[in-house]
Formats: sequence, C-alpha cells, structure tokens
Amino acid sequence: MTHIHVIHENAAWLEPLAAALDRQALPWRDWFFDRGVFDLSRPPPEGVFYNRMSASSHTRDHRFAAELTVAVLAWLERHGRRVVNASRALDLEISKARQYAALEAAGIRTPDTALVAGKELLVETAHQRFGAVPFILKPNRGGKGLGVRLFQSPNALGDYLDSADYEPPVDGLHLLQQYVRAPVPLITRAEFVGGRFMYAVEVDTTDGFELCPADVCAVGDAFCPAGPGGIDEPRAKFTVIEDIDAALKHRYEAFLAANEIGVAGIEFIGDADGAVYTYDVNTNTNYNPDAEARAGRSGMDTLARYLGAELTRL
Repeated sequence: MTHIHVIHENAAWLEPLAAALDRQALPWRDWFFDRGVFDLSRPPPEGVFYNRMSASSHTRDHRFAAELTVAVLAWLERHGRRVVNASRALDLEISKARQYAALEAAGIRTPDTALVAGKELLVETAHQRFGAVPFILKPNRGGKGLGVRLFQSPNALGDYLDSADYEPPVDGLHLLQQYVRAPVPLITRAEFVGGRFMYAVEVDTTDGFELCPADVCAVGDAFCPAGPGGIDEPRAKFTVIEDIDAALKHRYEAFLAANEIGVAGIEFIGDADGAVYTYDVNTNTNYNPDAEARAGRSGMDTLARYLGAELTRL
C-alpha cells in the first residue's frame, strides 16, 4: 500500500493534520526529521510526500532539520516521487531574501528591505536607509514572527544589539525593513491548498509580531483588546474572512504555481494609502482552530482531502 508521508519536526503542529488524515481513513506515515539514516543508493518508498519543514526548526533544538530535509527532498525528487512543497518551497521557507526576490519577480510588492551580513553594519545601515523613520529588524530565516522587532530609531536598534536580549540569526543574515503602518493593527494571511485560495485570516497585531495561528504558538490570550468604539467587546486575534482582492489572489496563485508550492499561508498588510505589501510566505502553514470553529471551516480537513486526492493519482 502506498502512503502519504508527512515530513516535519514538530509533533505538536502535526496533531491536527494527523487527526484529519485519520478521520478520512487515509494511509499515512510520520517522517519526523531531526536525525536519521537514509540509504541514497536505494529508491525511497512509494507515495505522496508532504514537506512541513519549518524555518523555525532550530528554535526547537532541531538545528539541522532543514538541511536534512534539503538532502532528502533531492533524493525523493531524483526518483520522481510526488512531493508537495518540494525543494523550491523549502528554499523560500528558509530565506526571506529569496522569498522577496521570487515575489517581486511575480509582480508582487514587498516592503523595502536591506540584507545585512554583519551585526556591526546594522546601525549605520539603518541610519543611511531609514534615518528617523521607524523600521523593522528581522532574521532572514525565522518563522512564527520570532526575532521581528520594531525600532523607532537607529540608536534604539544599537541599544538592542548591545543588550542581553539580542539573538543572532541562525544563518547570520539580518533584514532591515520598511515599517508599513496600517490604518488599524491588522495583517491578513491568505491560505492556499493545492495552489488554490481557501480562505484568509485577519490577525490582530496589537500584541506584537509572533503571528503563528496554531494554539501551541499563540501569543497571550485568544482575544485582544478592541480599538476605539469597541472597548466593551473583545476582538478575536484570528478571524476567518472568505475572500481577498481578486487581482491579488490571482497573483498569489500564479506565484505559487511558478514556485511549485502546493500549500502556503501568505501574509500581507495595507497602508493608509491603500498600497498592499506582501512580507511573508509560510510553506509550513497552520490554522487557528478557534477562528475556524467560528467560521465553520477546517483547513486541515481540506488539506487532508487534497493529499488523499494526490495519492489516488499515483
């Protein structure tokens, strides 16, 4: 019997997908990638391979999980196995700089960004590029919004770099990025399965930048304070919406097709003038169960059906 093989390094994030696969009685196997032995002189097993390797794997003491996945995906692709989110998807997952190049090539606007190799170059680069304008520091390889910080000035950045709070990026590369000020503290994450739009989620960013939708990495409470006019009623941190701008959706789907990405969450933000900036592509996407319950949706059920359909095509 052929199987769906799920490549990952986070058992907690796998649980909702595992439950969906079991509900649909689909044959699947767990490929936990922290360490292992793979005989490259022999063909891999048959089946569909779904790559859920995360850019934040190193934060869970799986420092080389992504590098292991790169090698194993090459082996799978060499033997013609069906891989959902194959090598190109992982390449973009672990490098925001490469993400932005691919997005721009697809005609999708990204924030102005400077790539900086060398901690000692950050403050001067911030002075030259942003001056007194607020900006964001983020790691080139991140995940979950980890390491993303807003600074009001280069001097404030310098204080942070000299503090005990500073954590160097795992690949040695920093990004200094334009801060896009939204009219309200919201970003939107558009979810795609099989390269097609499923739904989007509005995310309240009042509490900061760690925006992973999964319960296990949610920031603070499930609800955040509402803005003016809604003081007495909490606003959900994650809210499912059924559609986004049609032209933007088309560009995203074309981008995913061009880069062989089957499953992704793409995050964007709009400024006060209506300009839209896309700043993150998550090829290891999670779904917020509370938001889905309120909307009567299930991203993992949709994903499981897609993987099952891919299996029947073999």
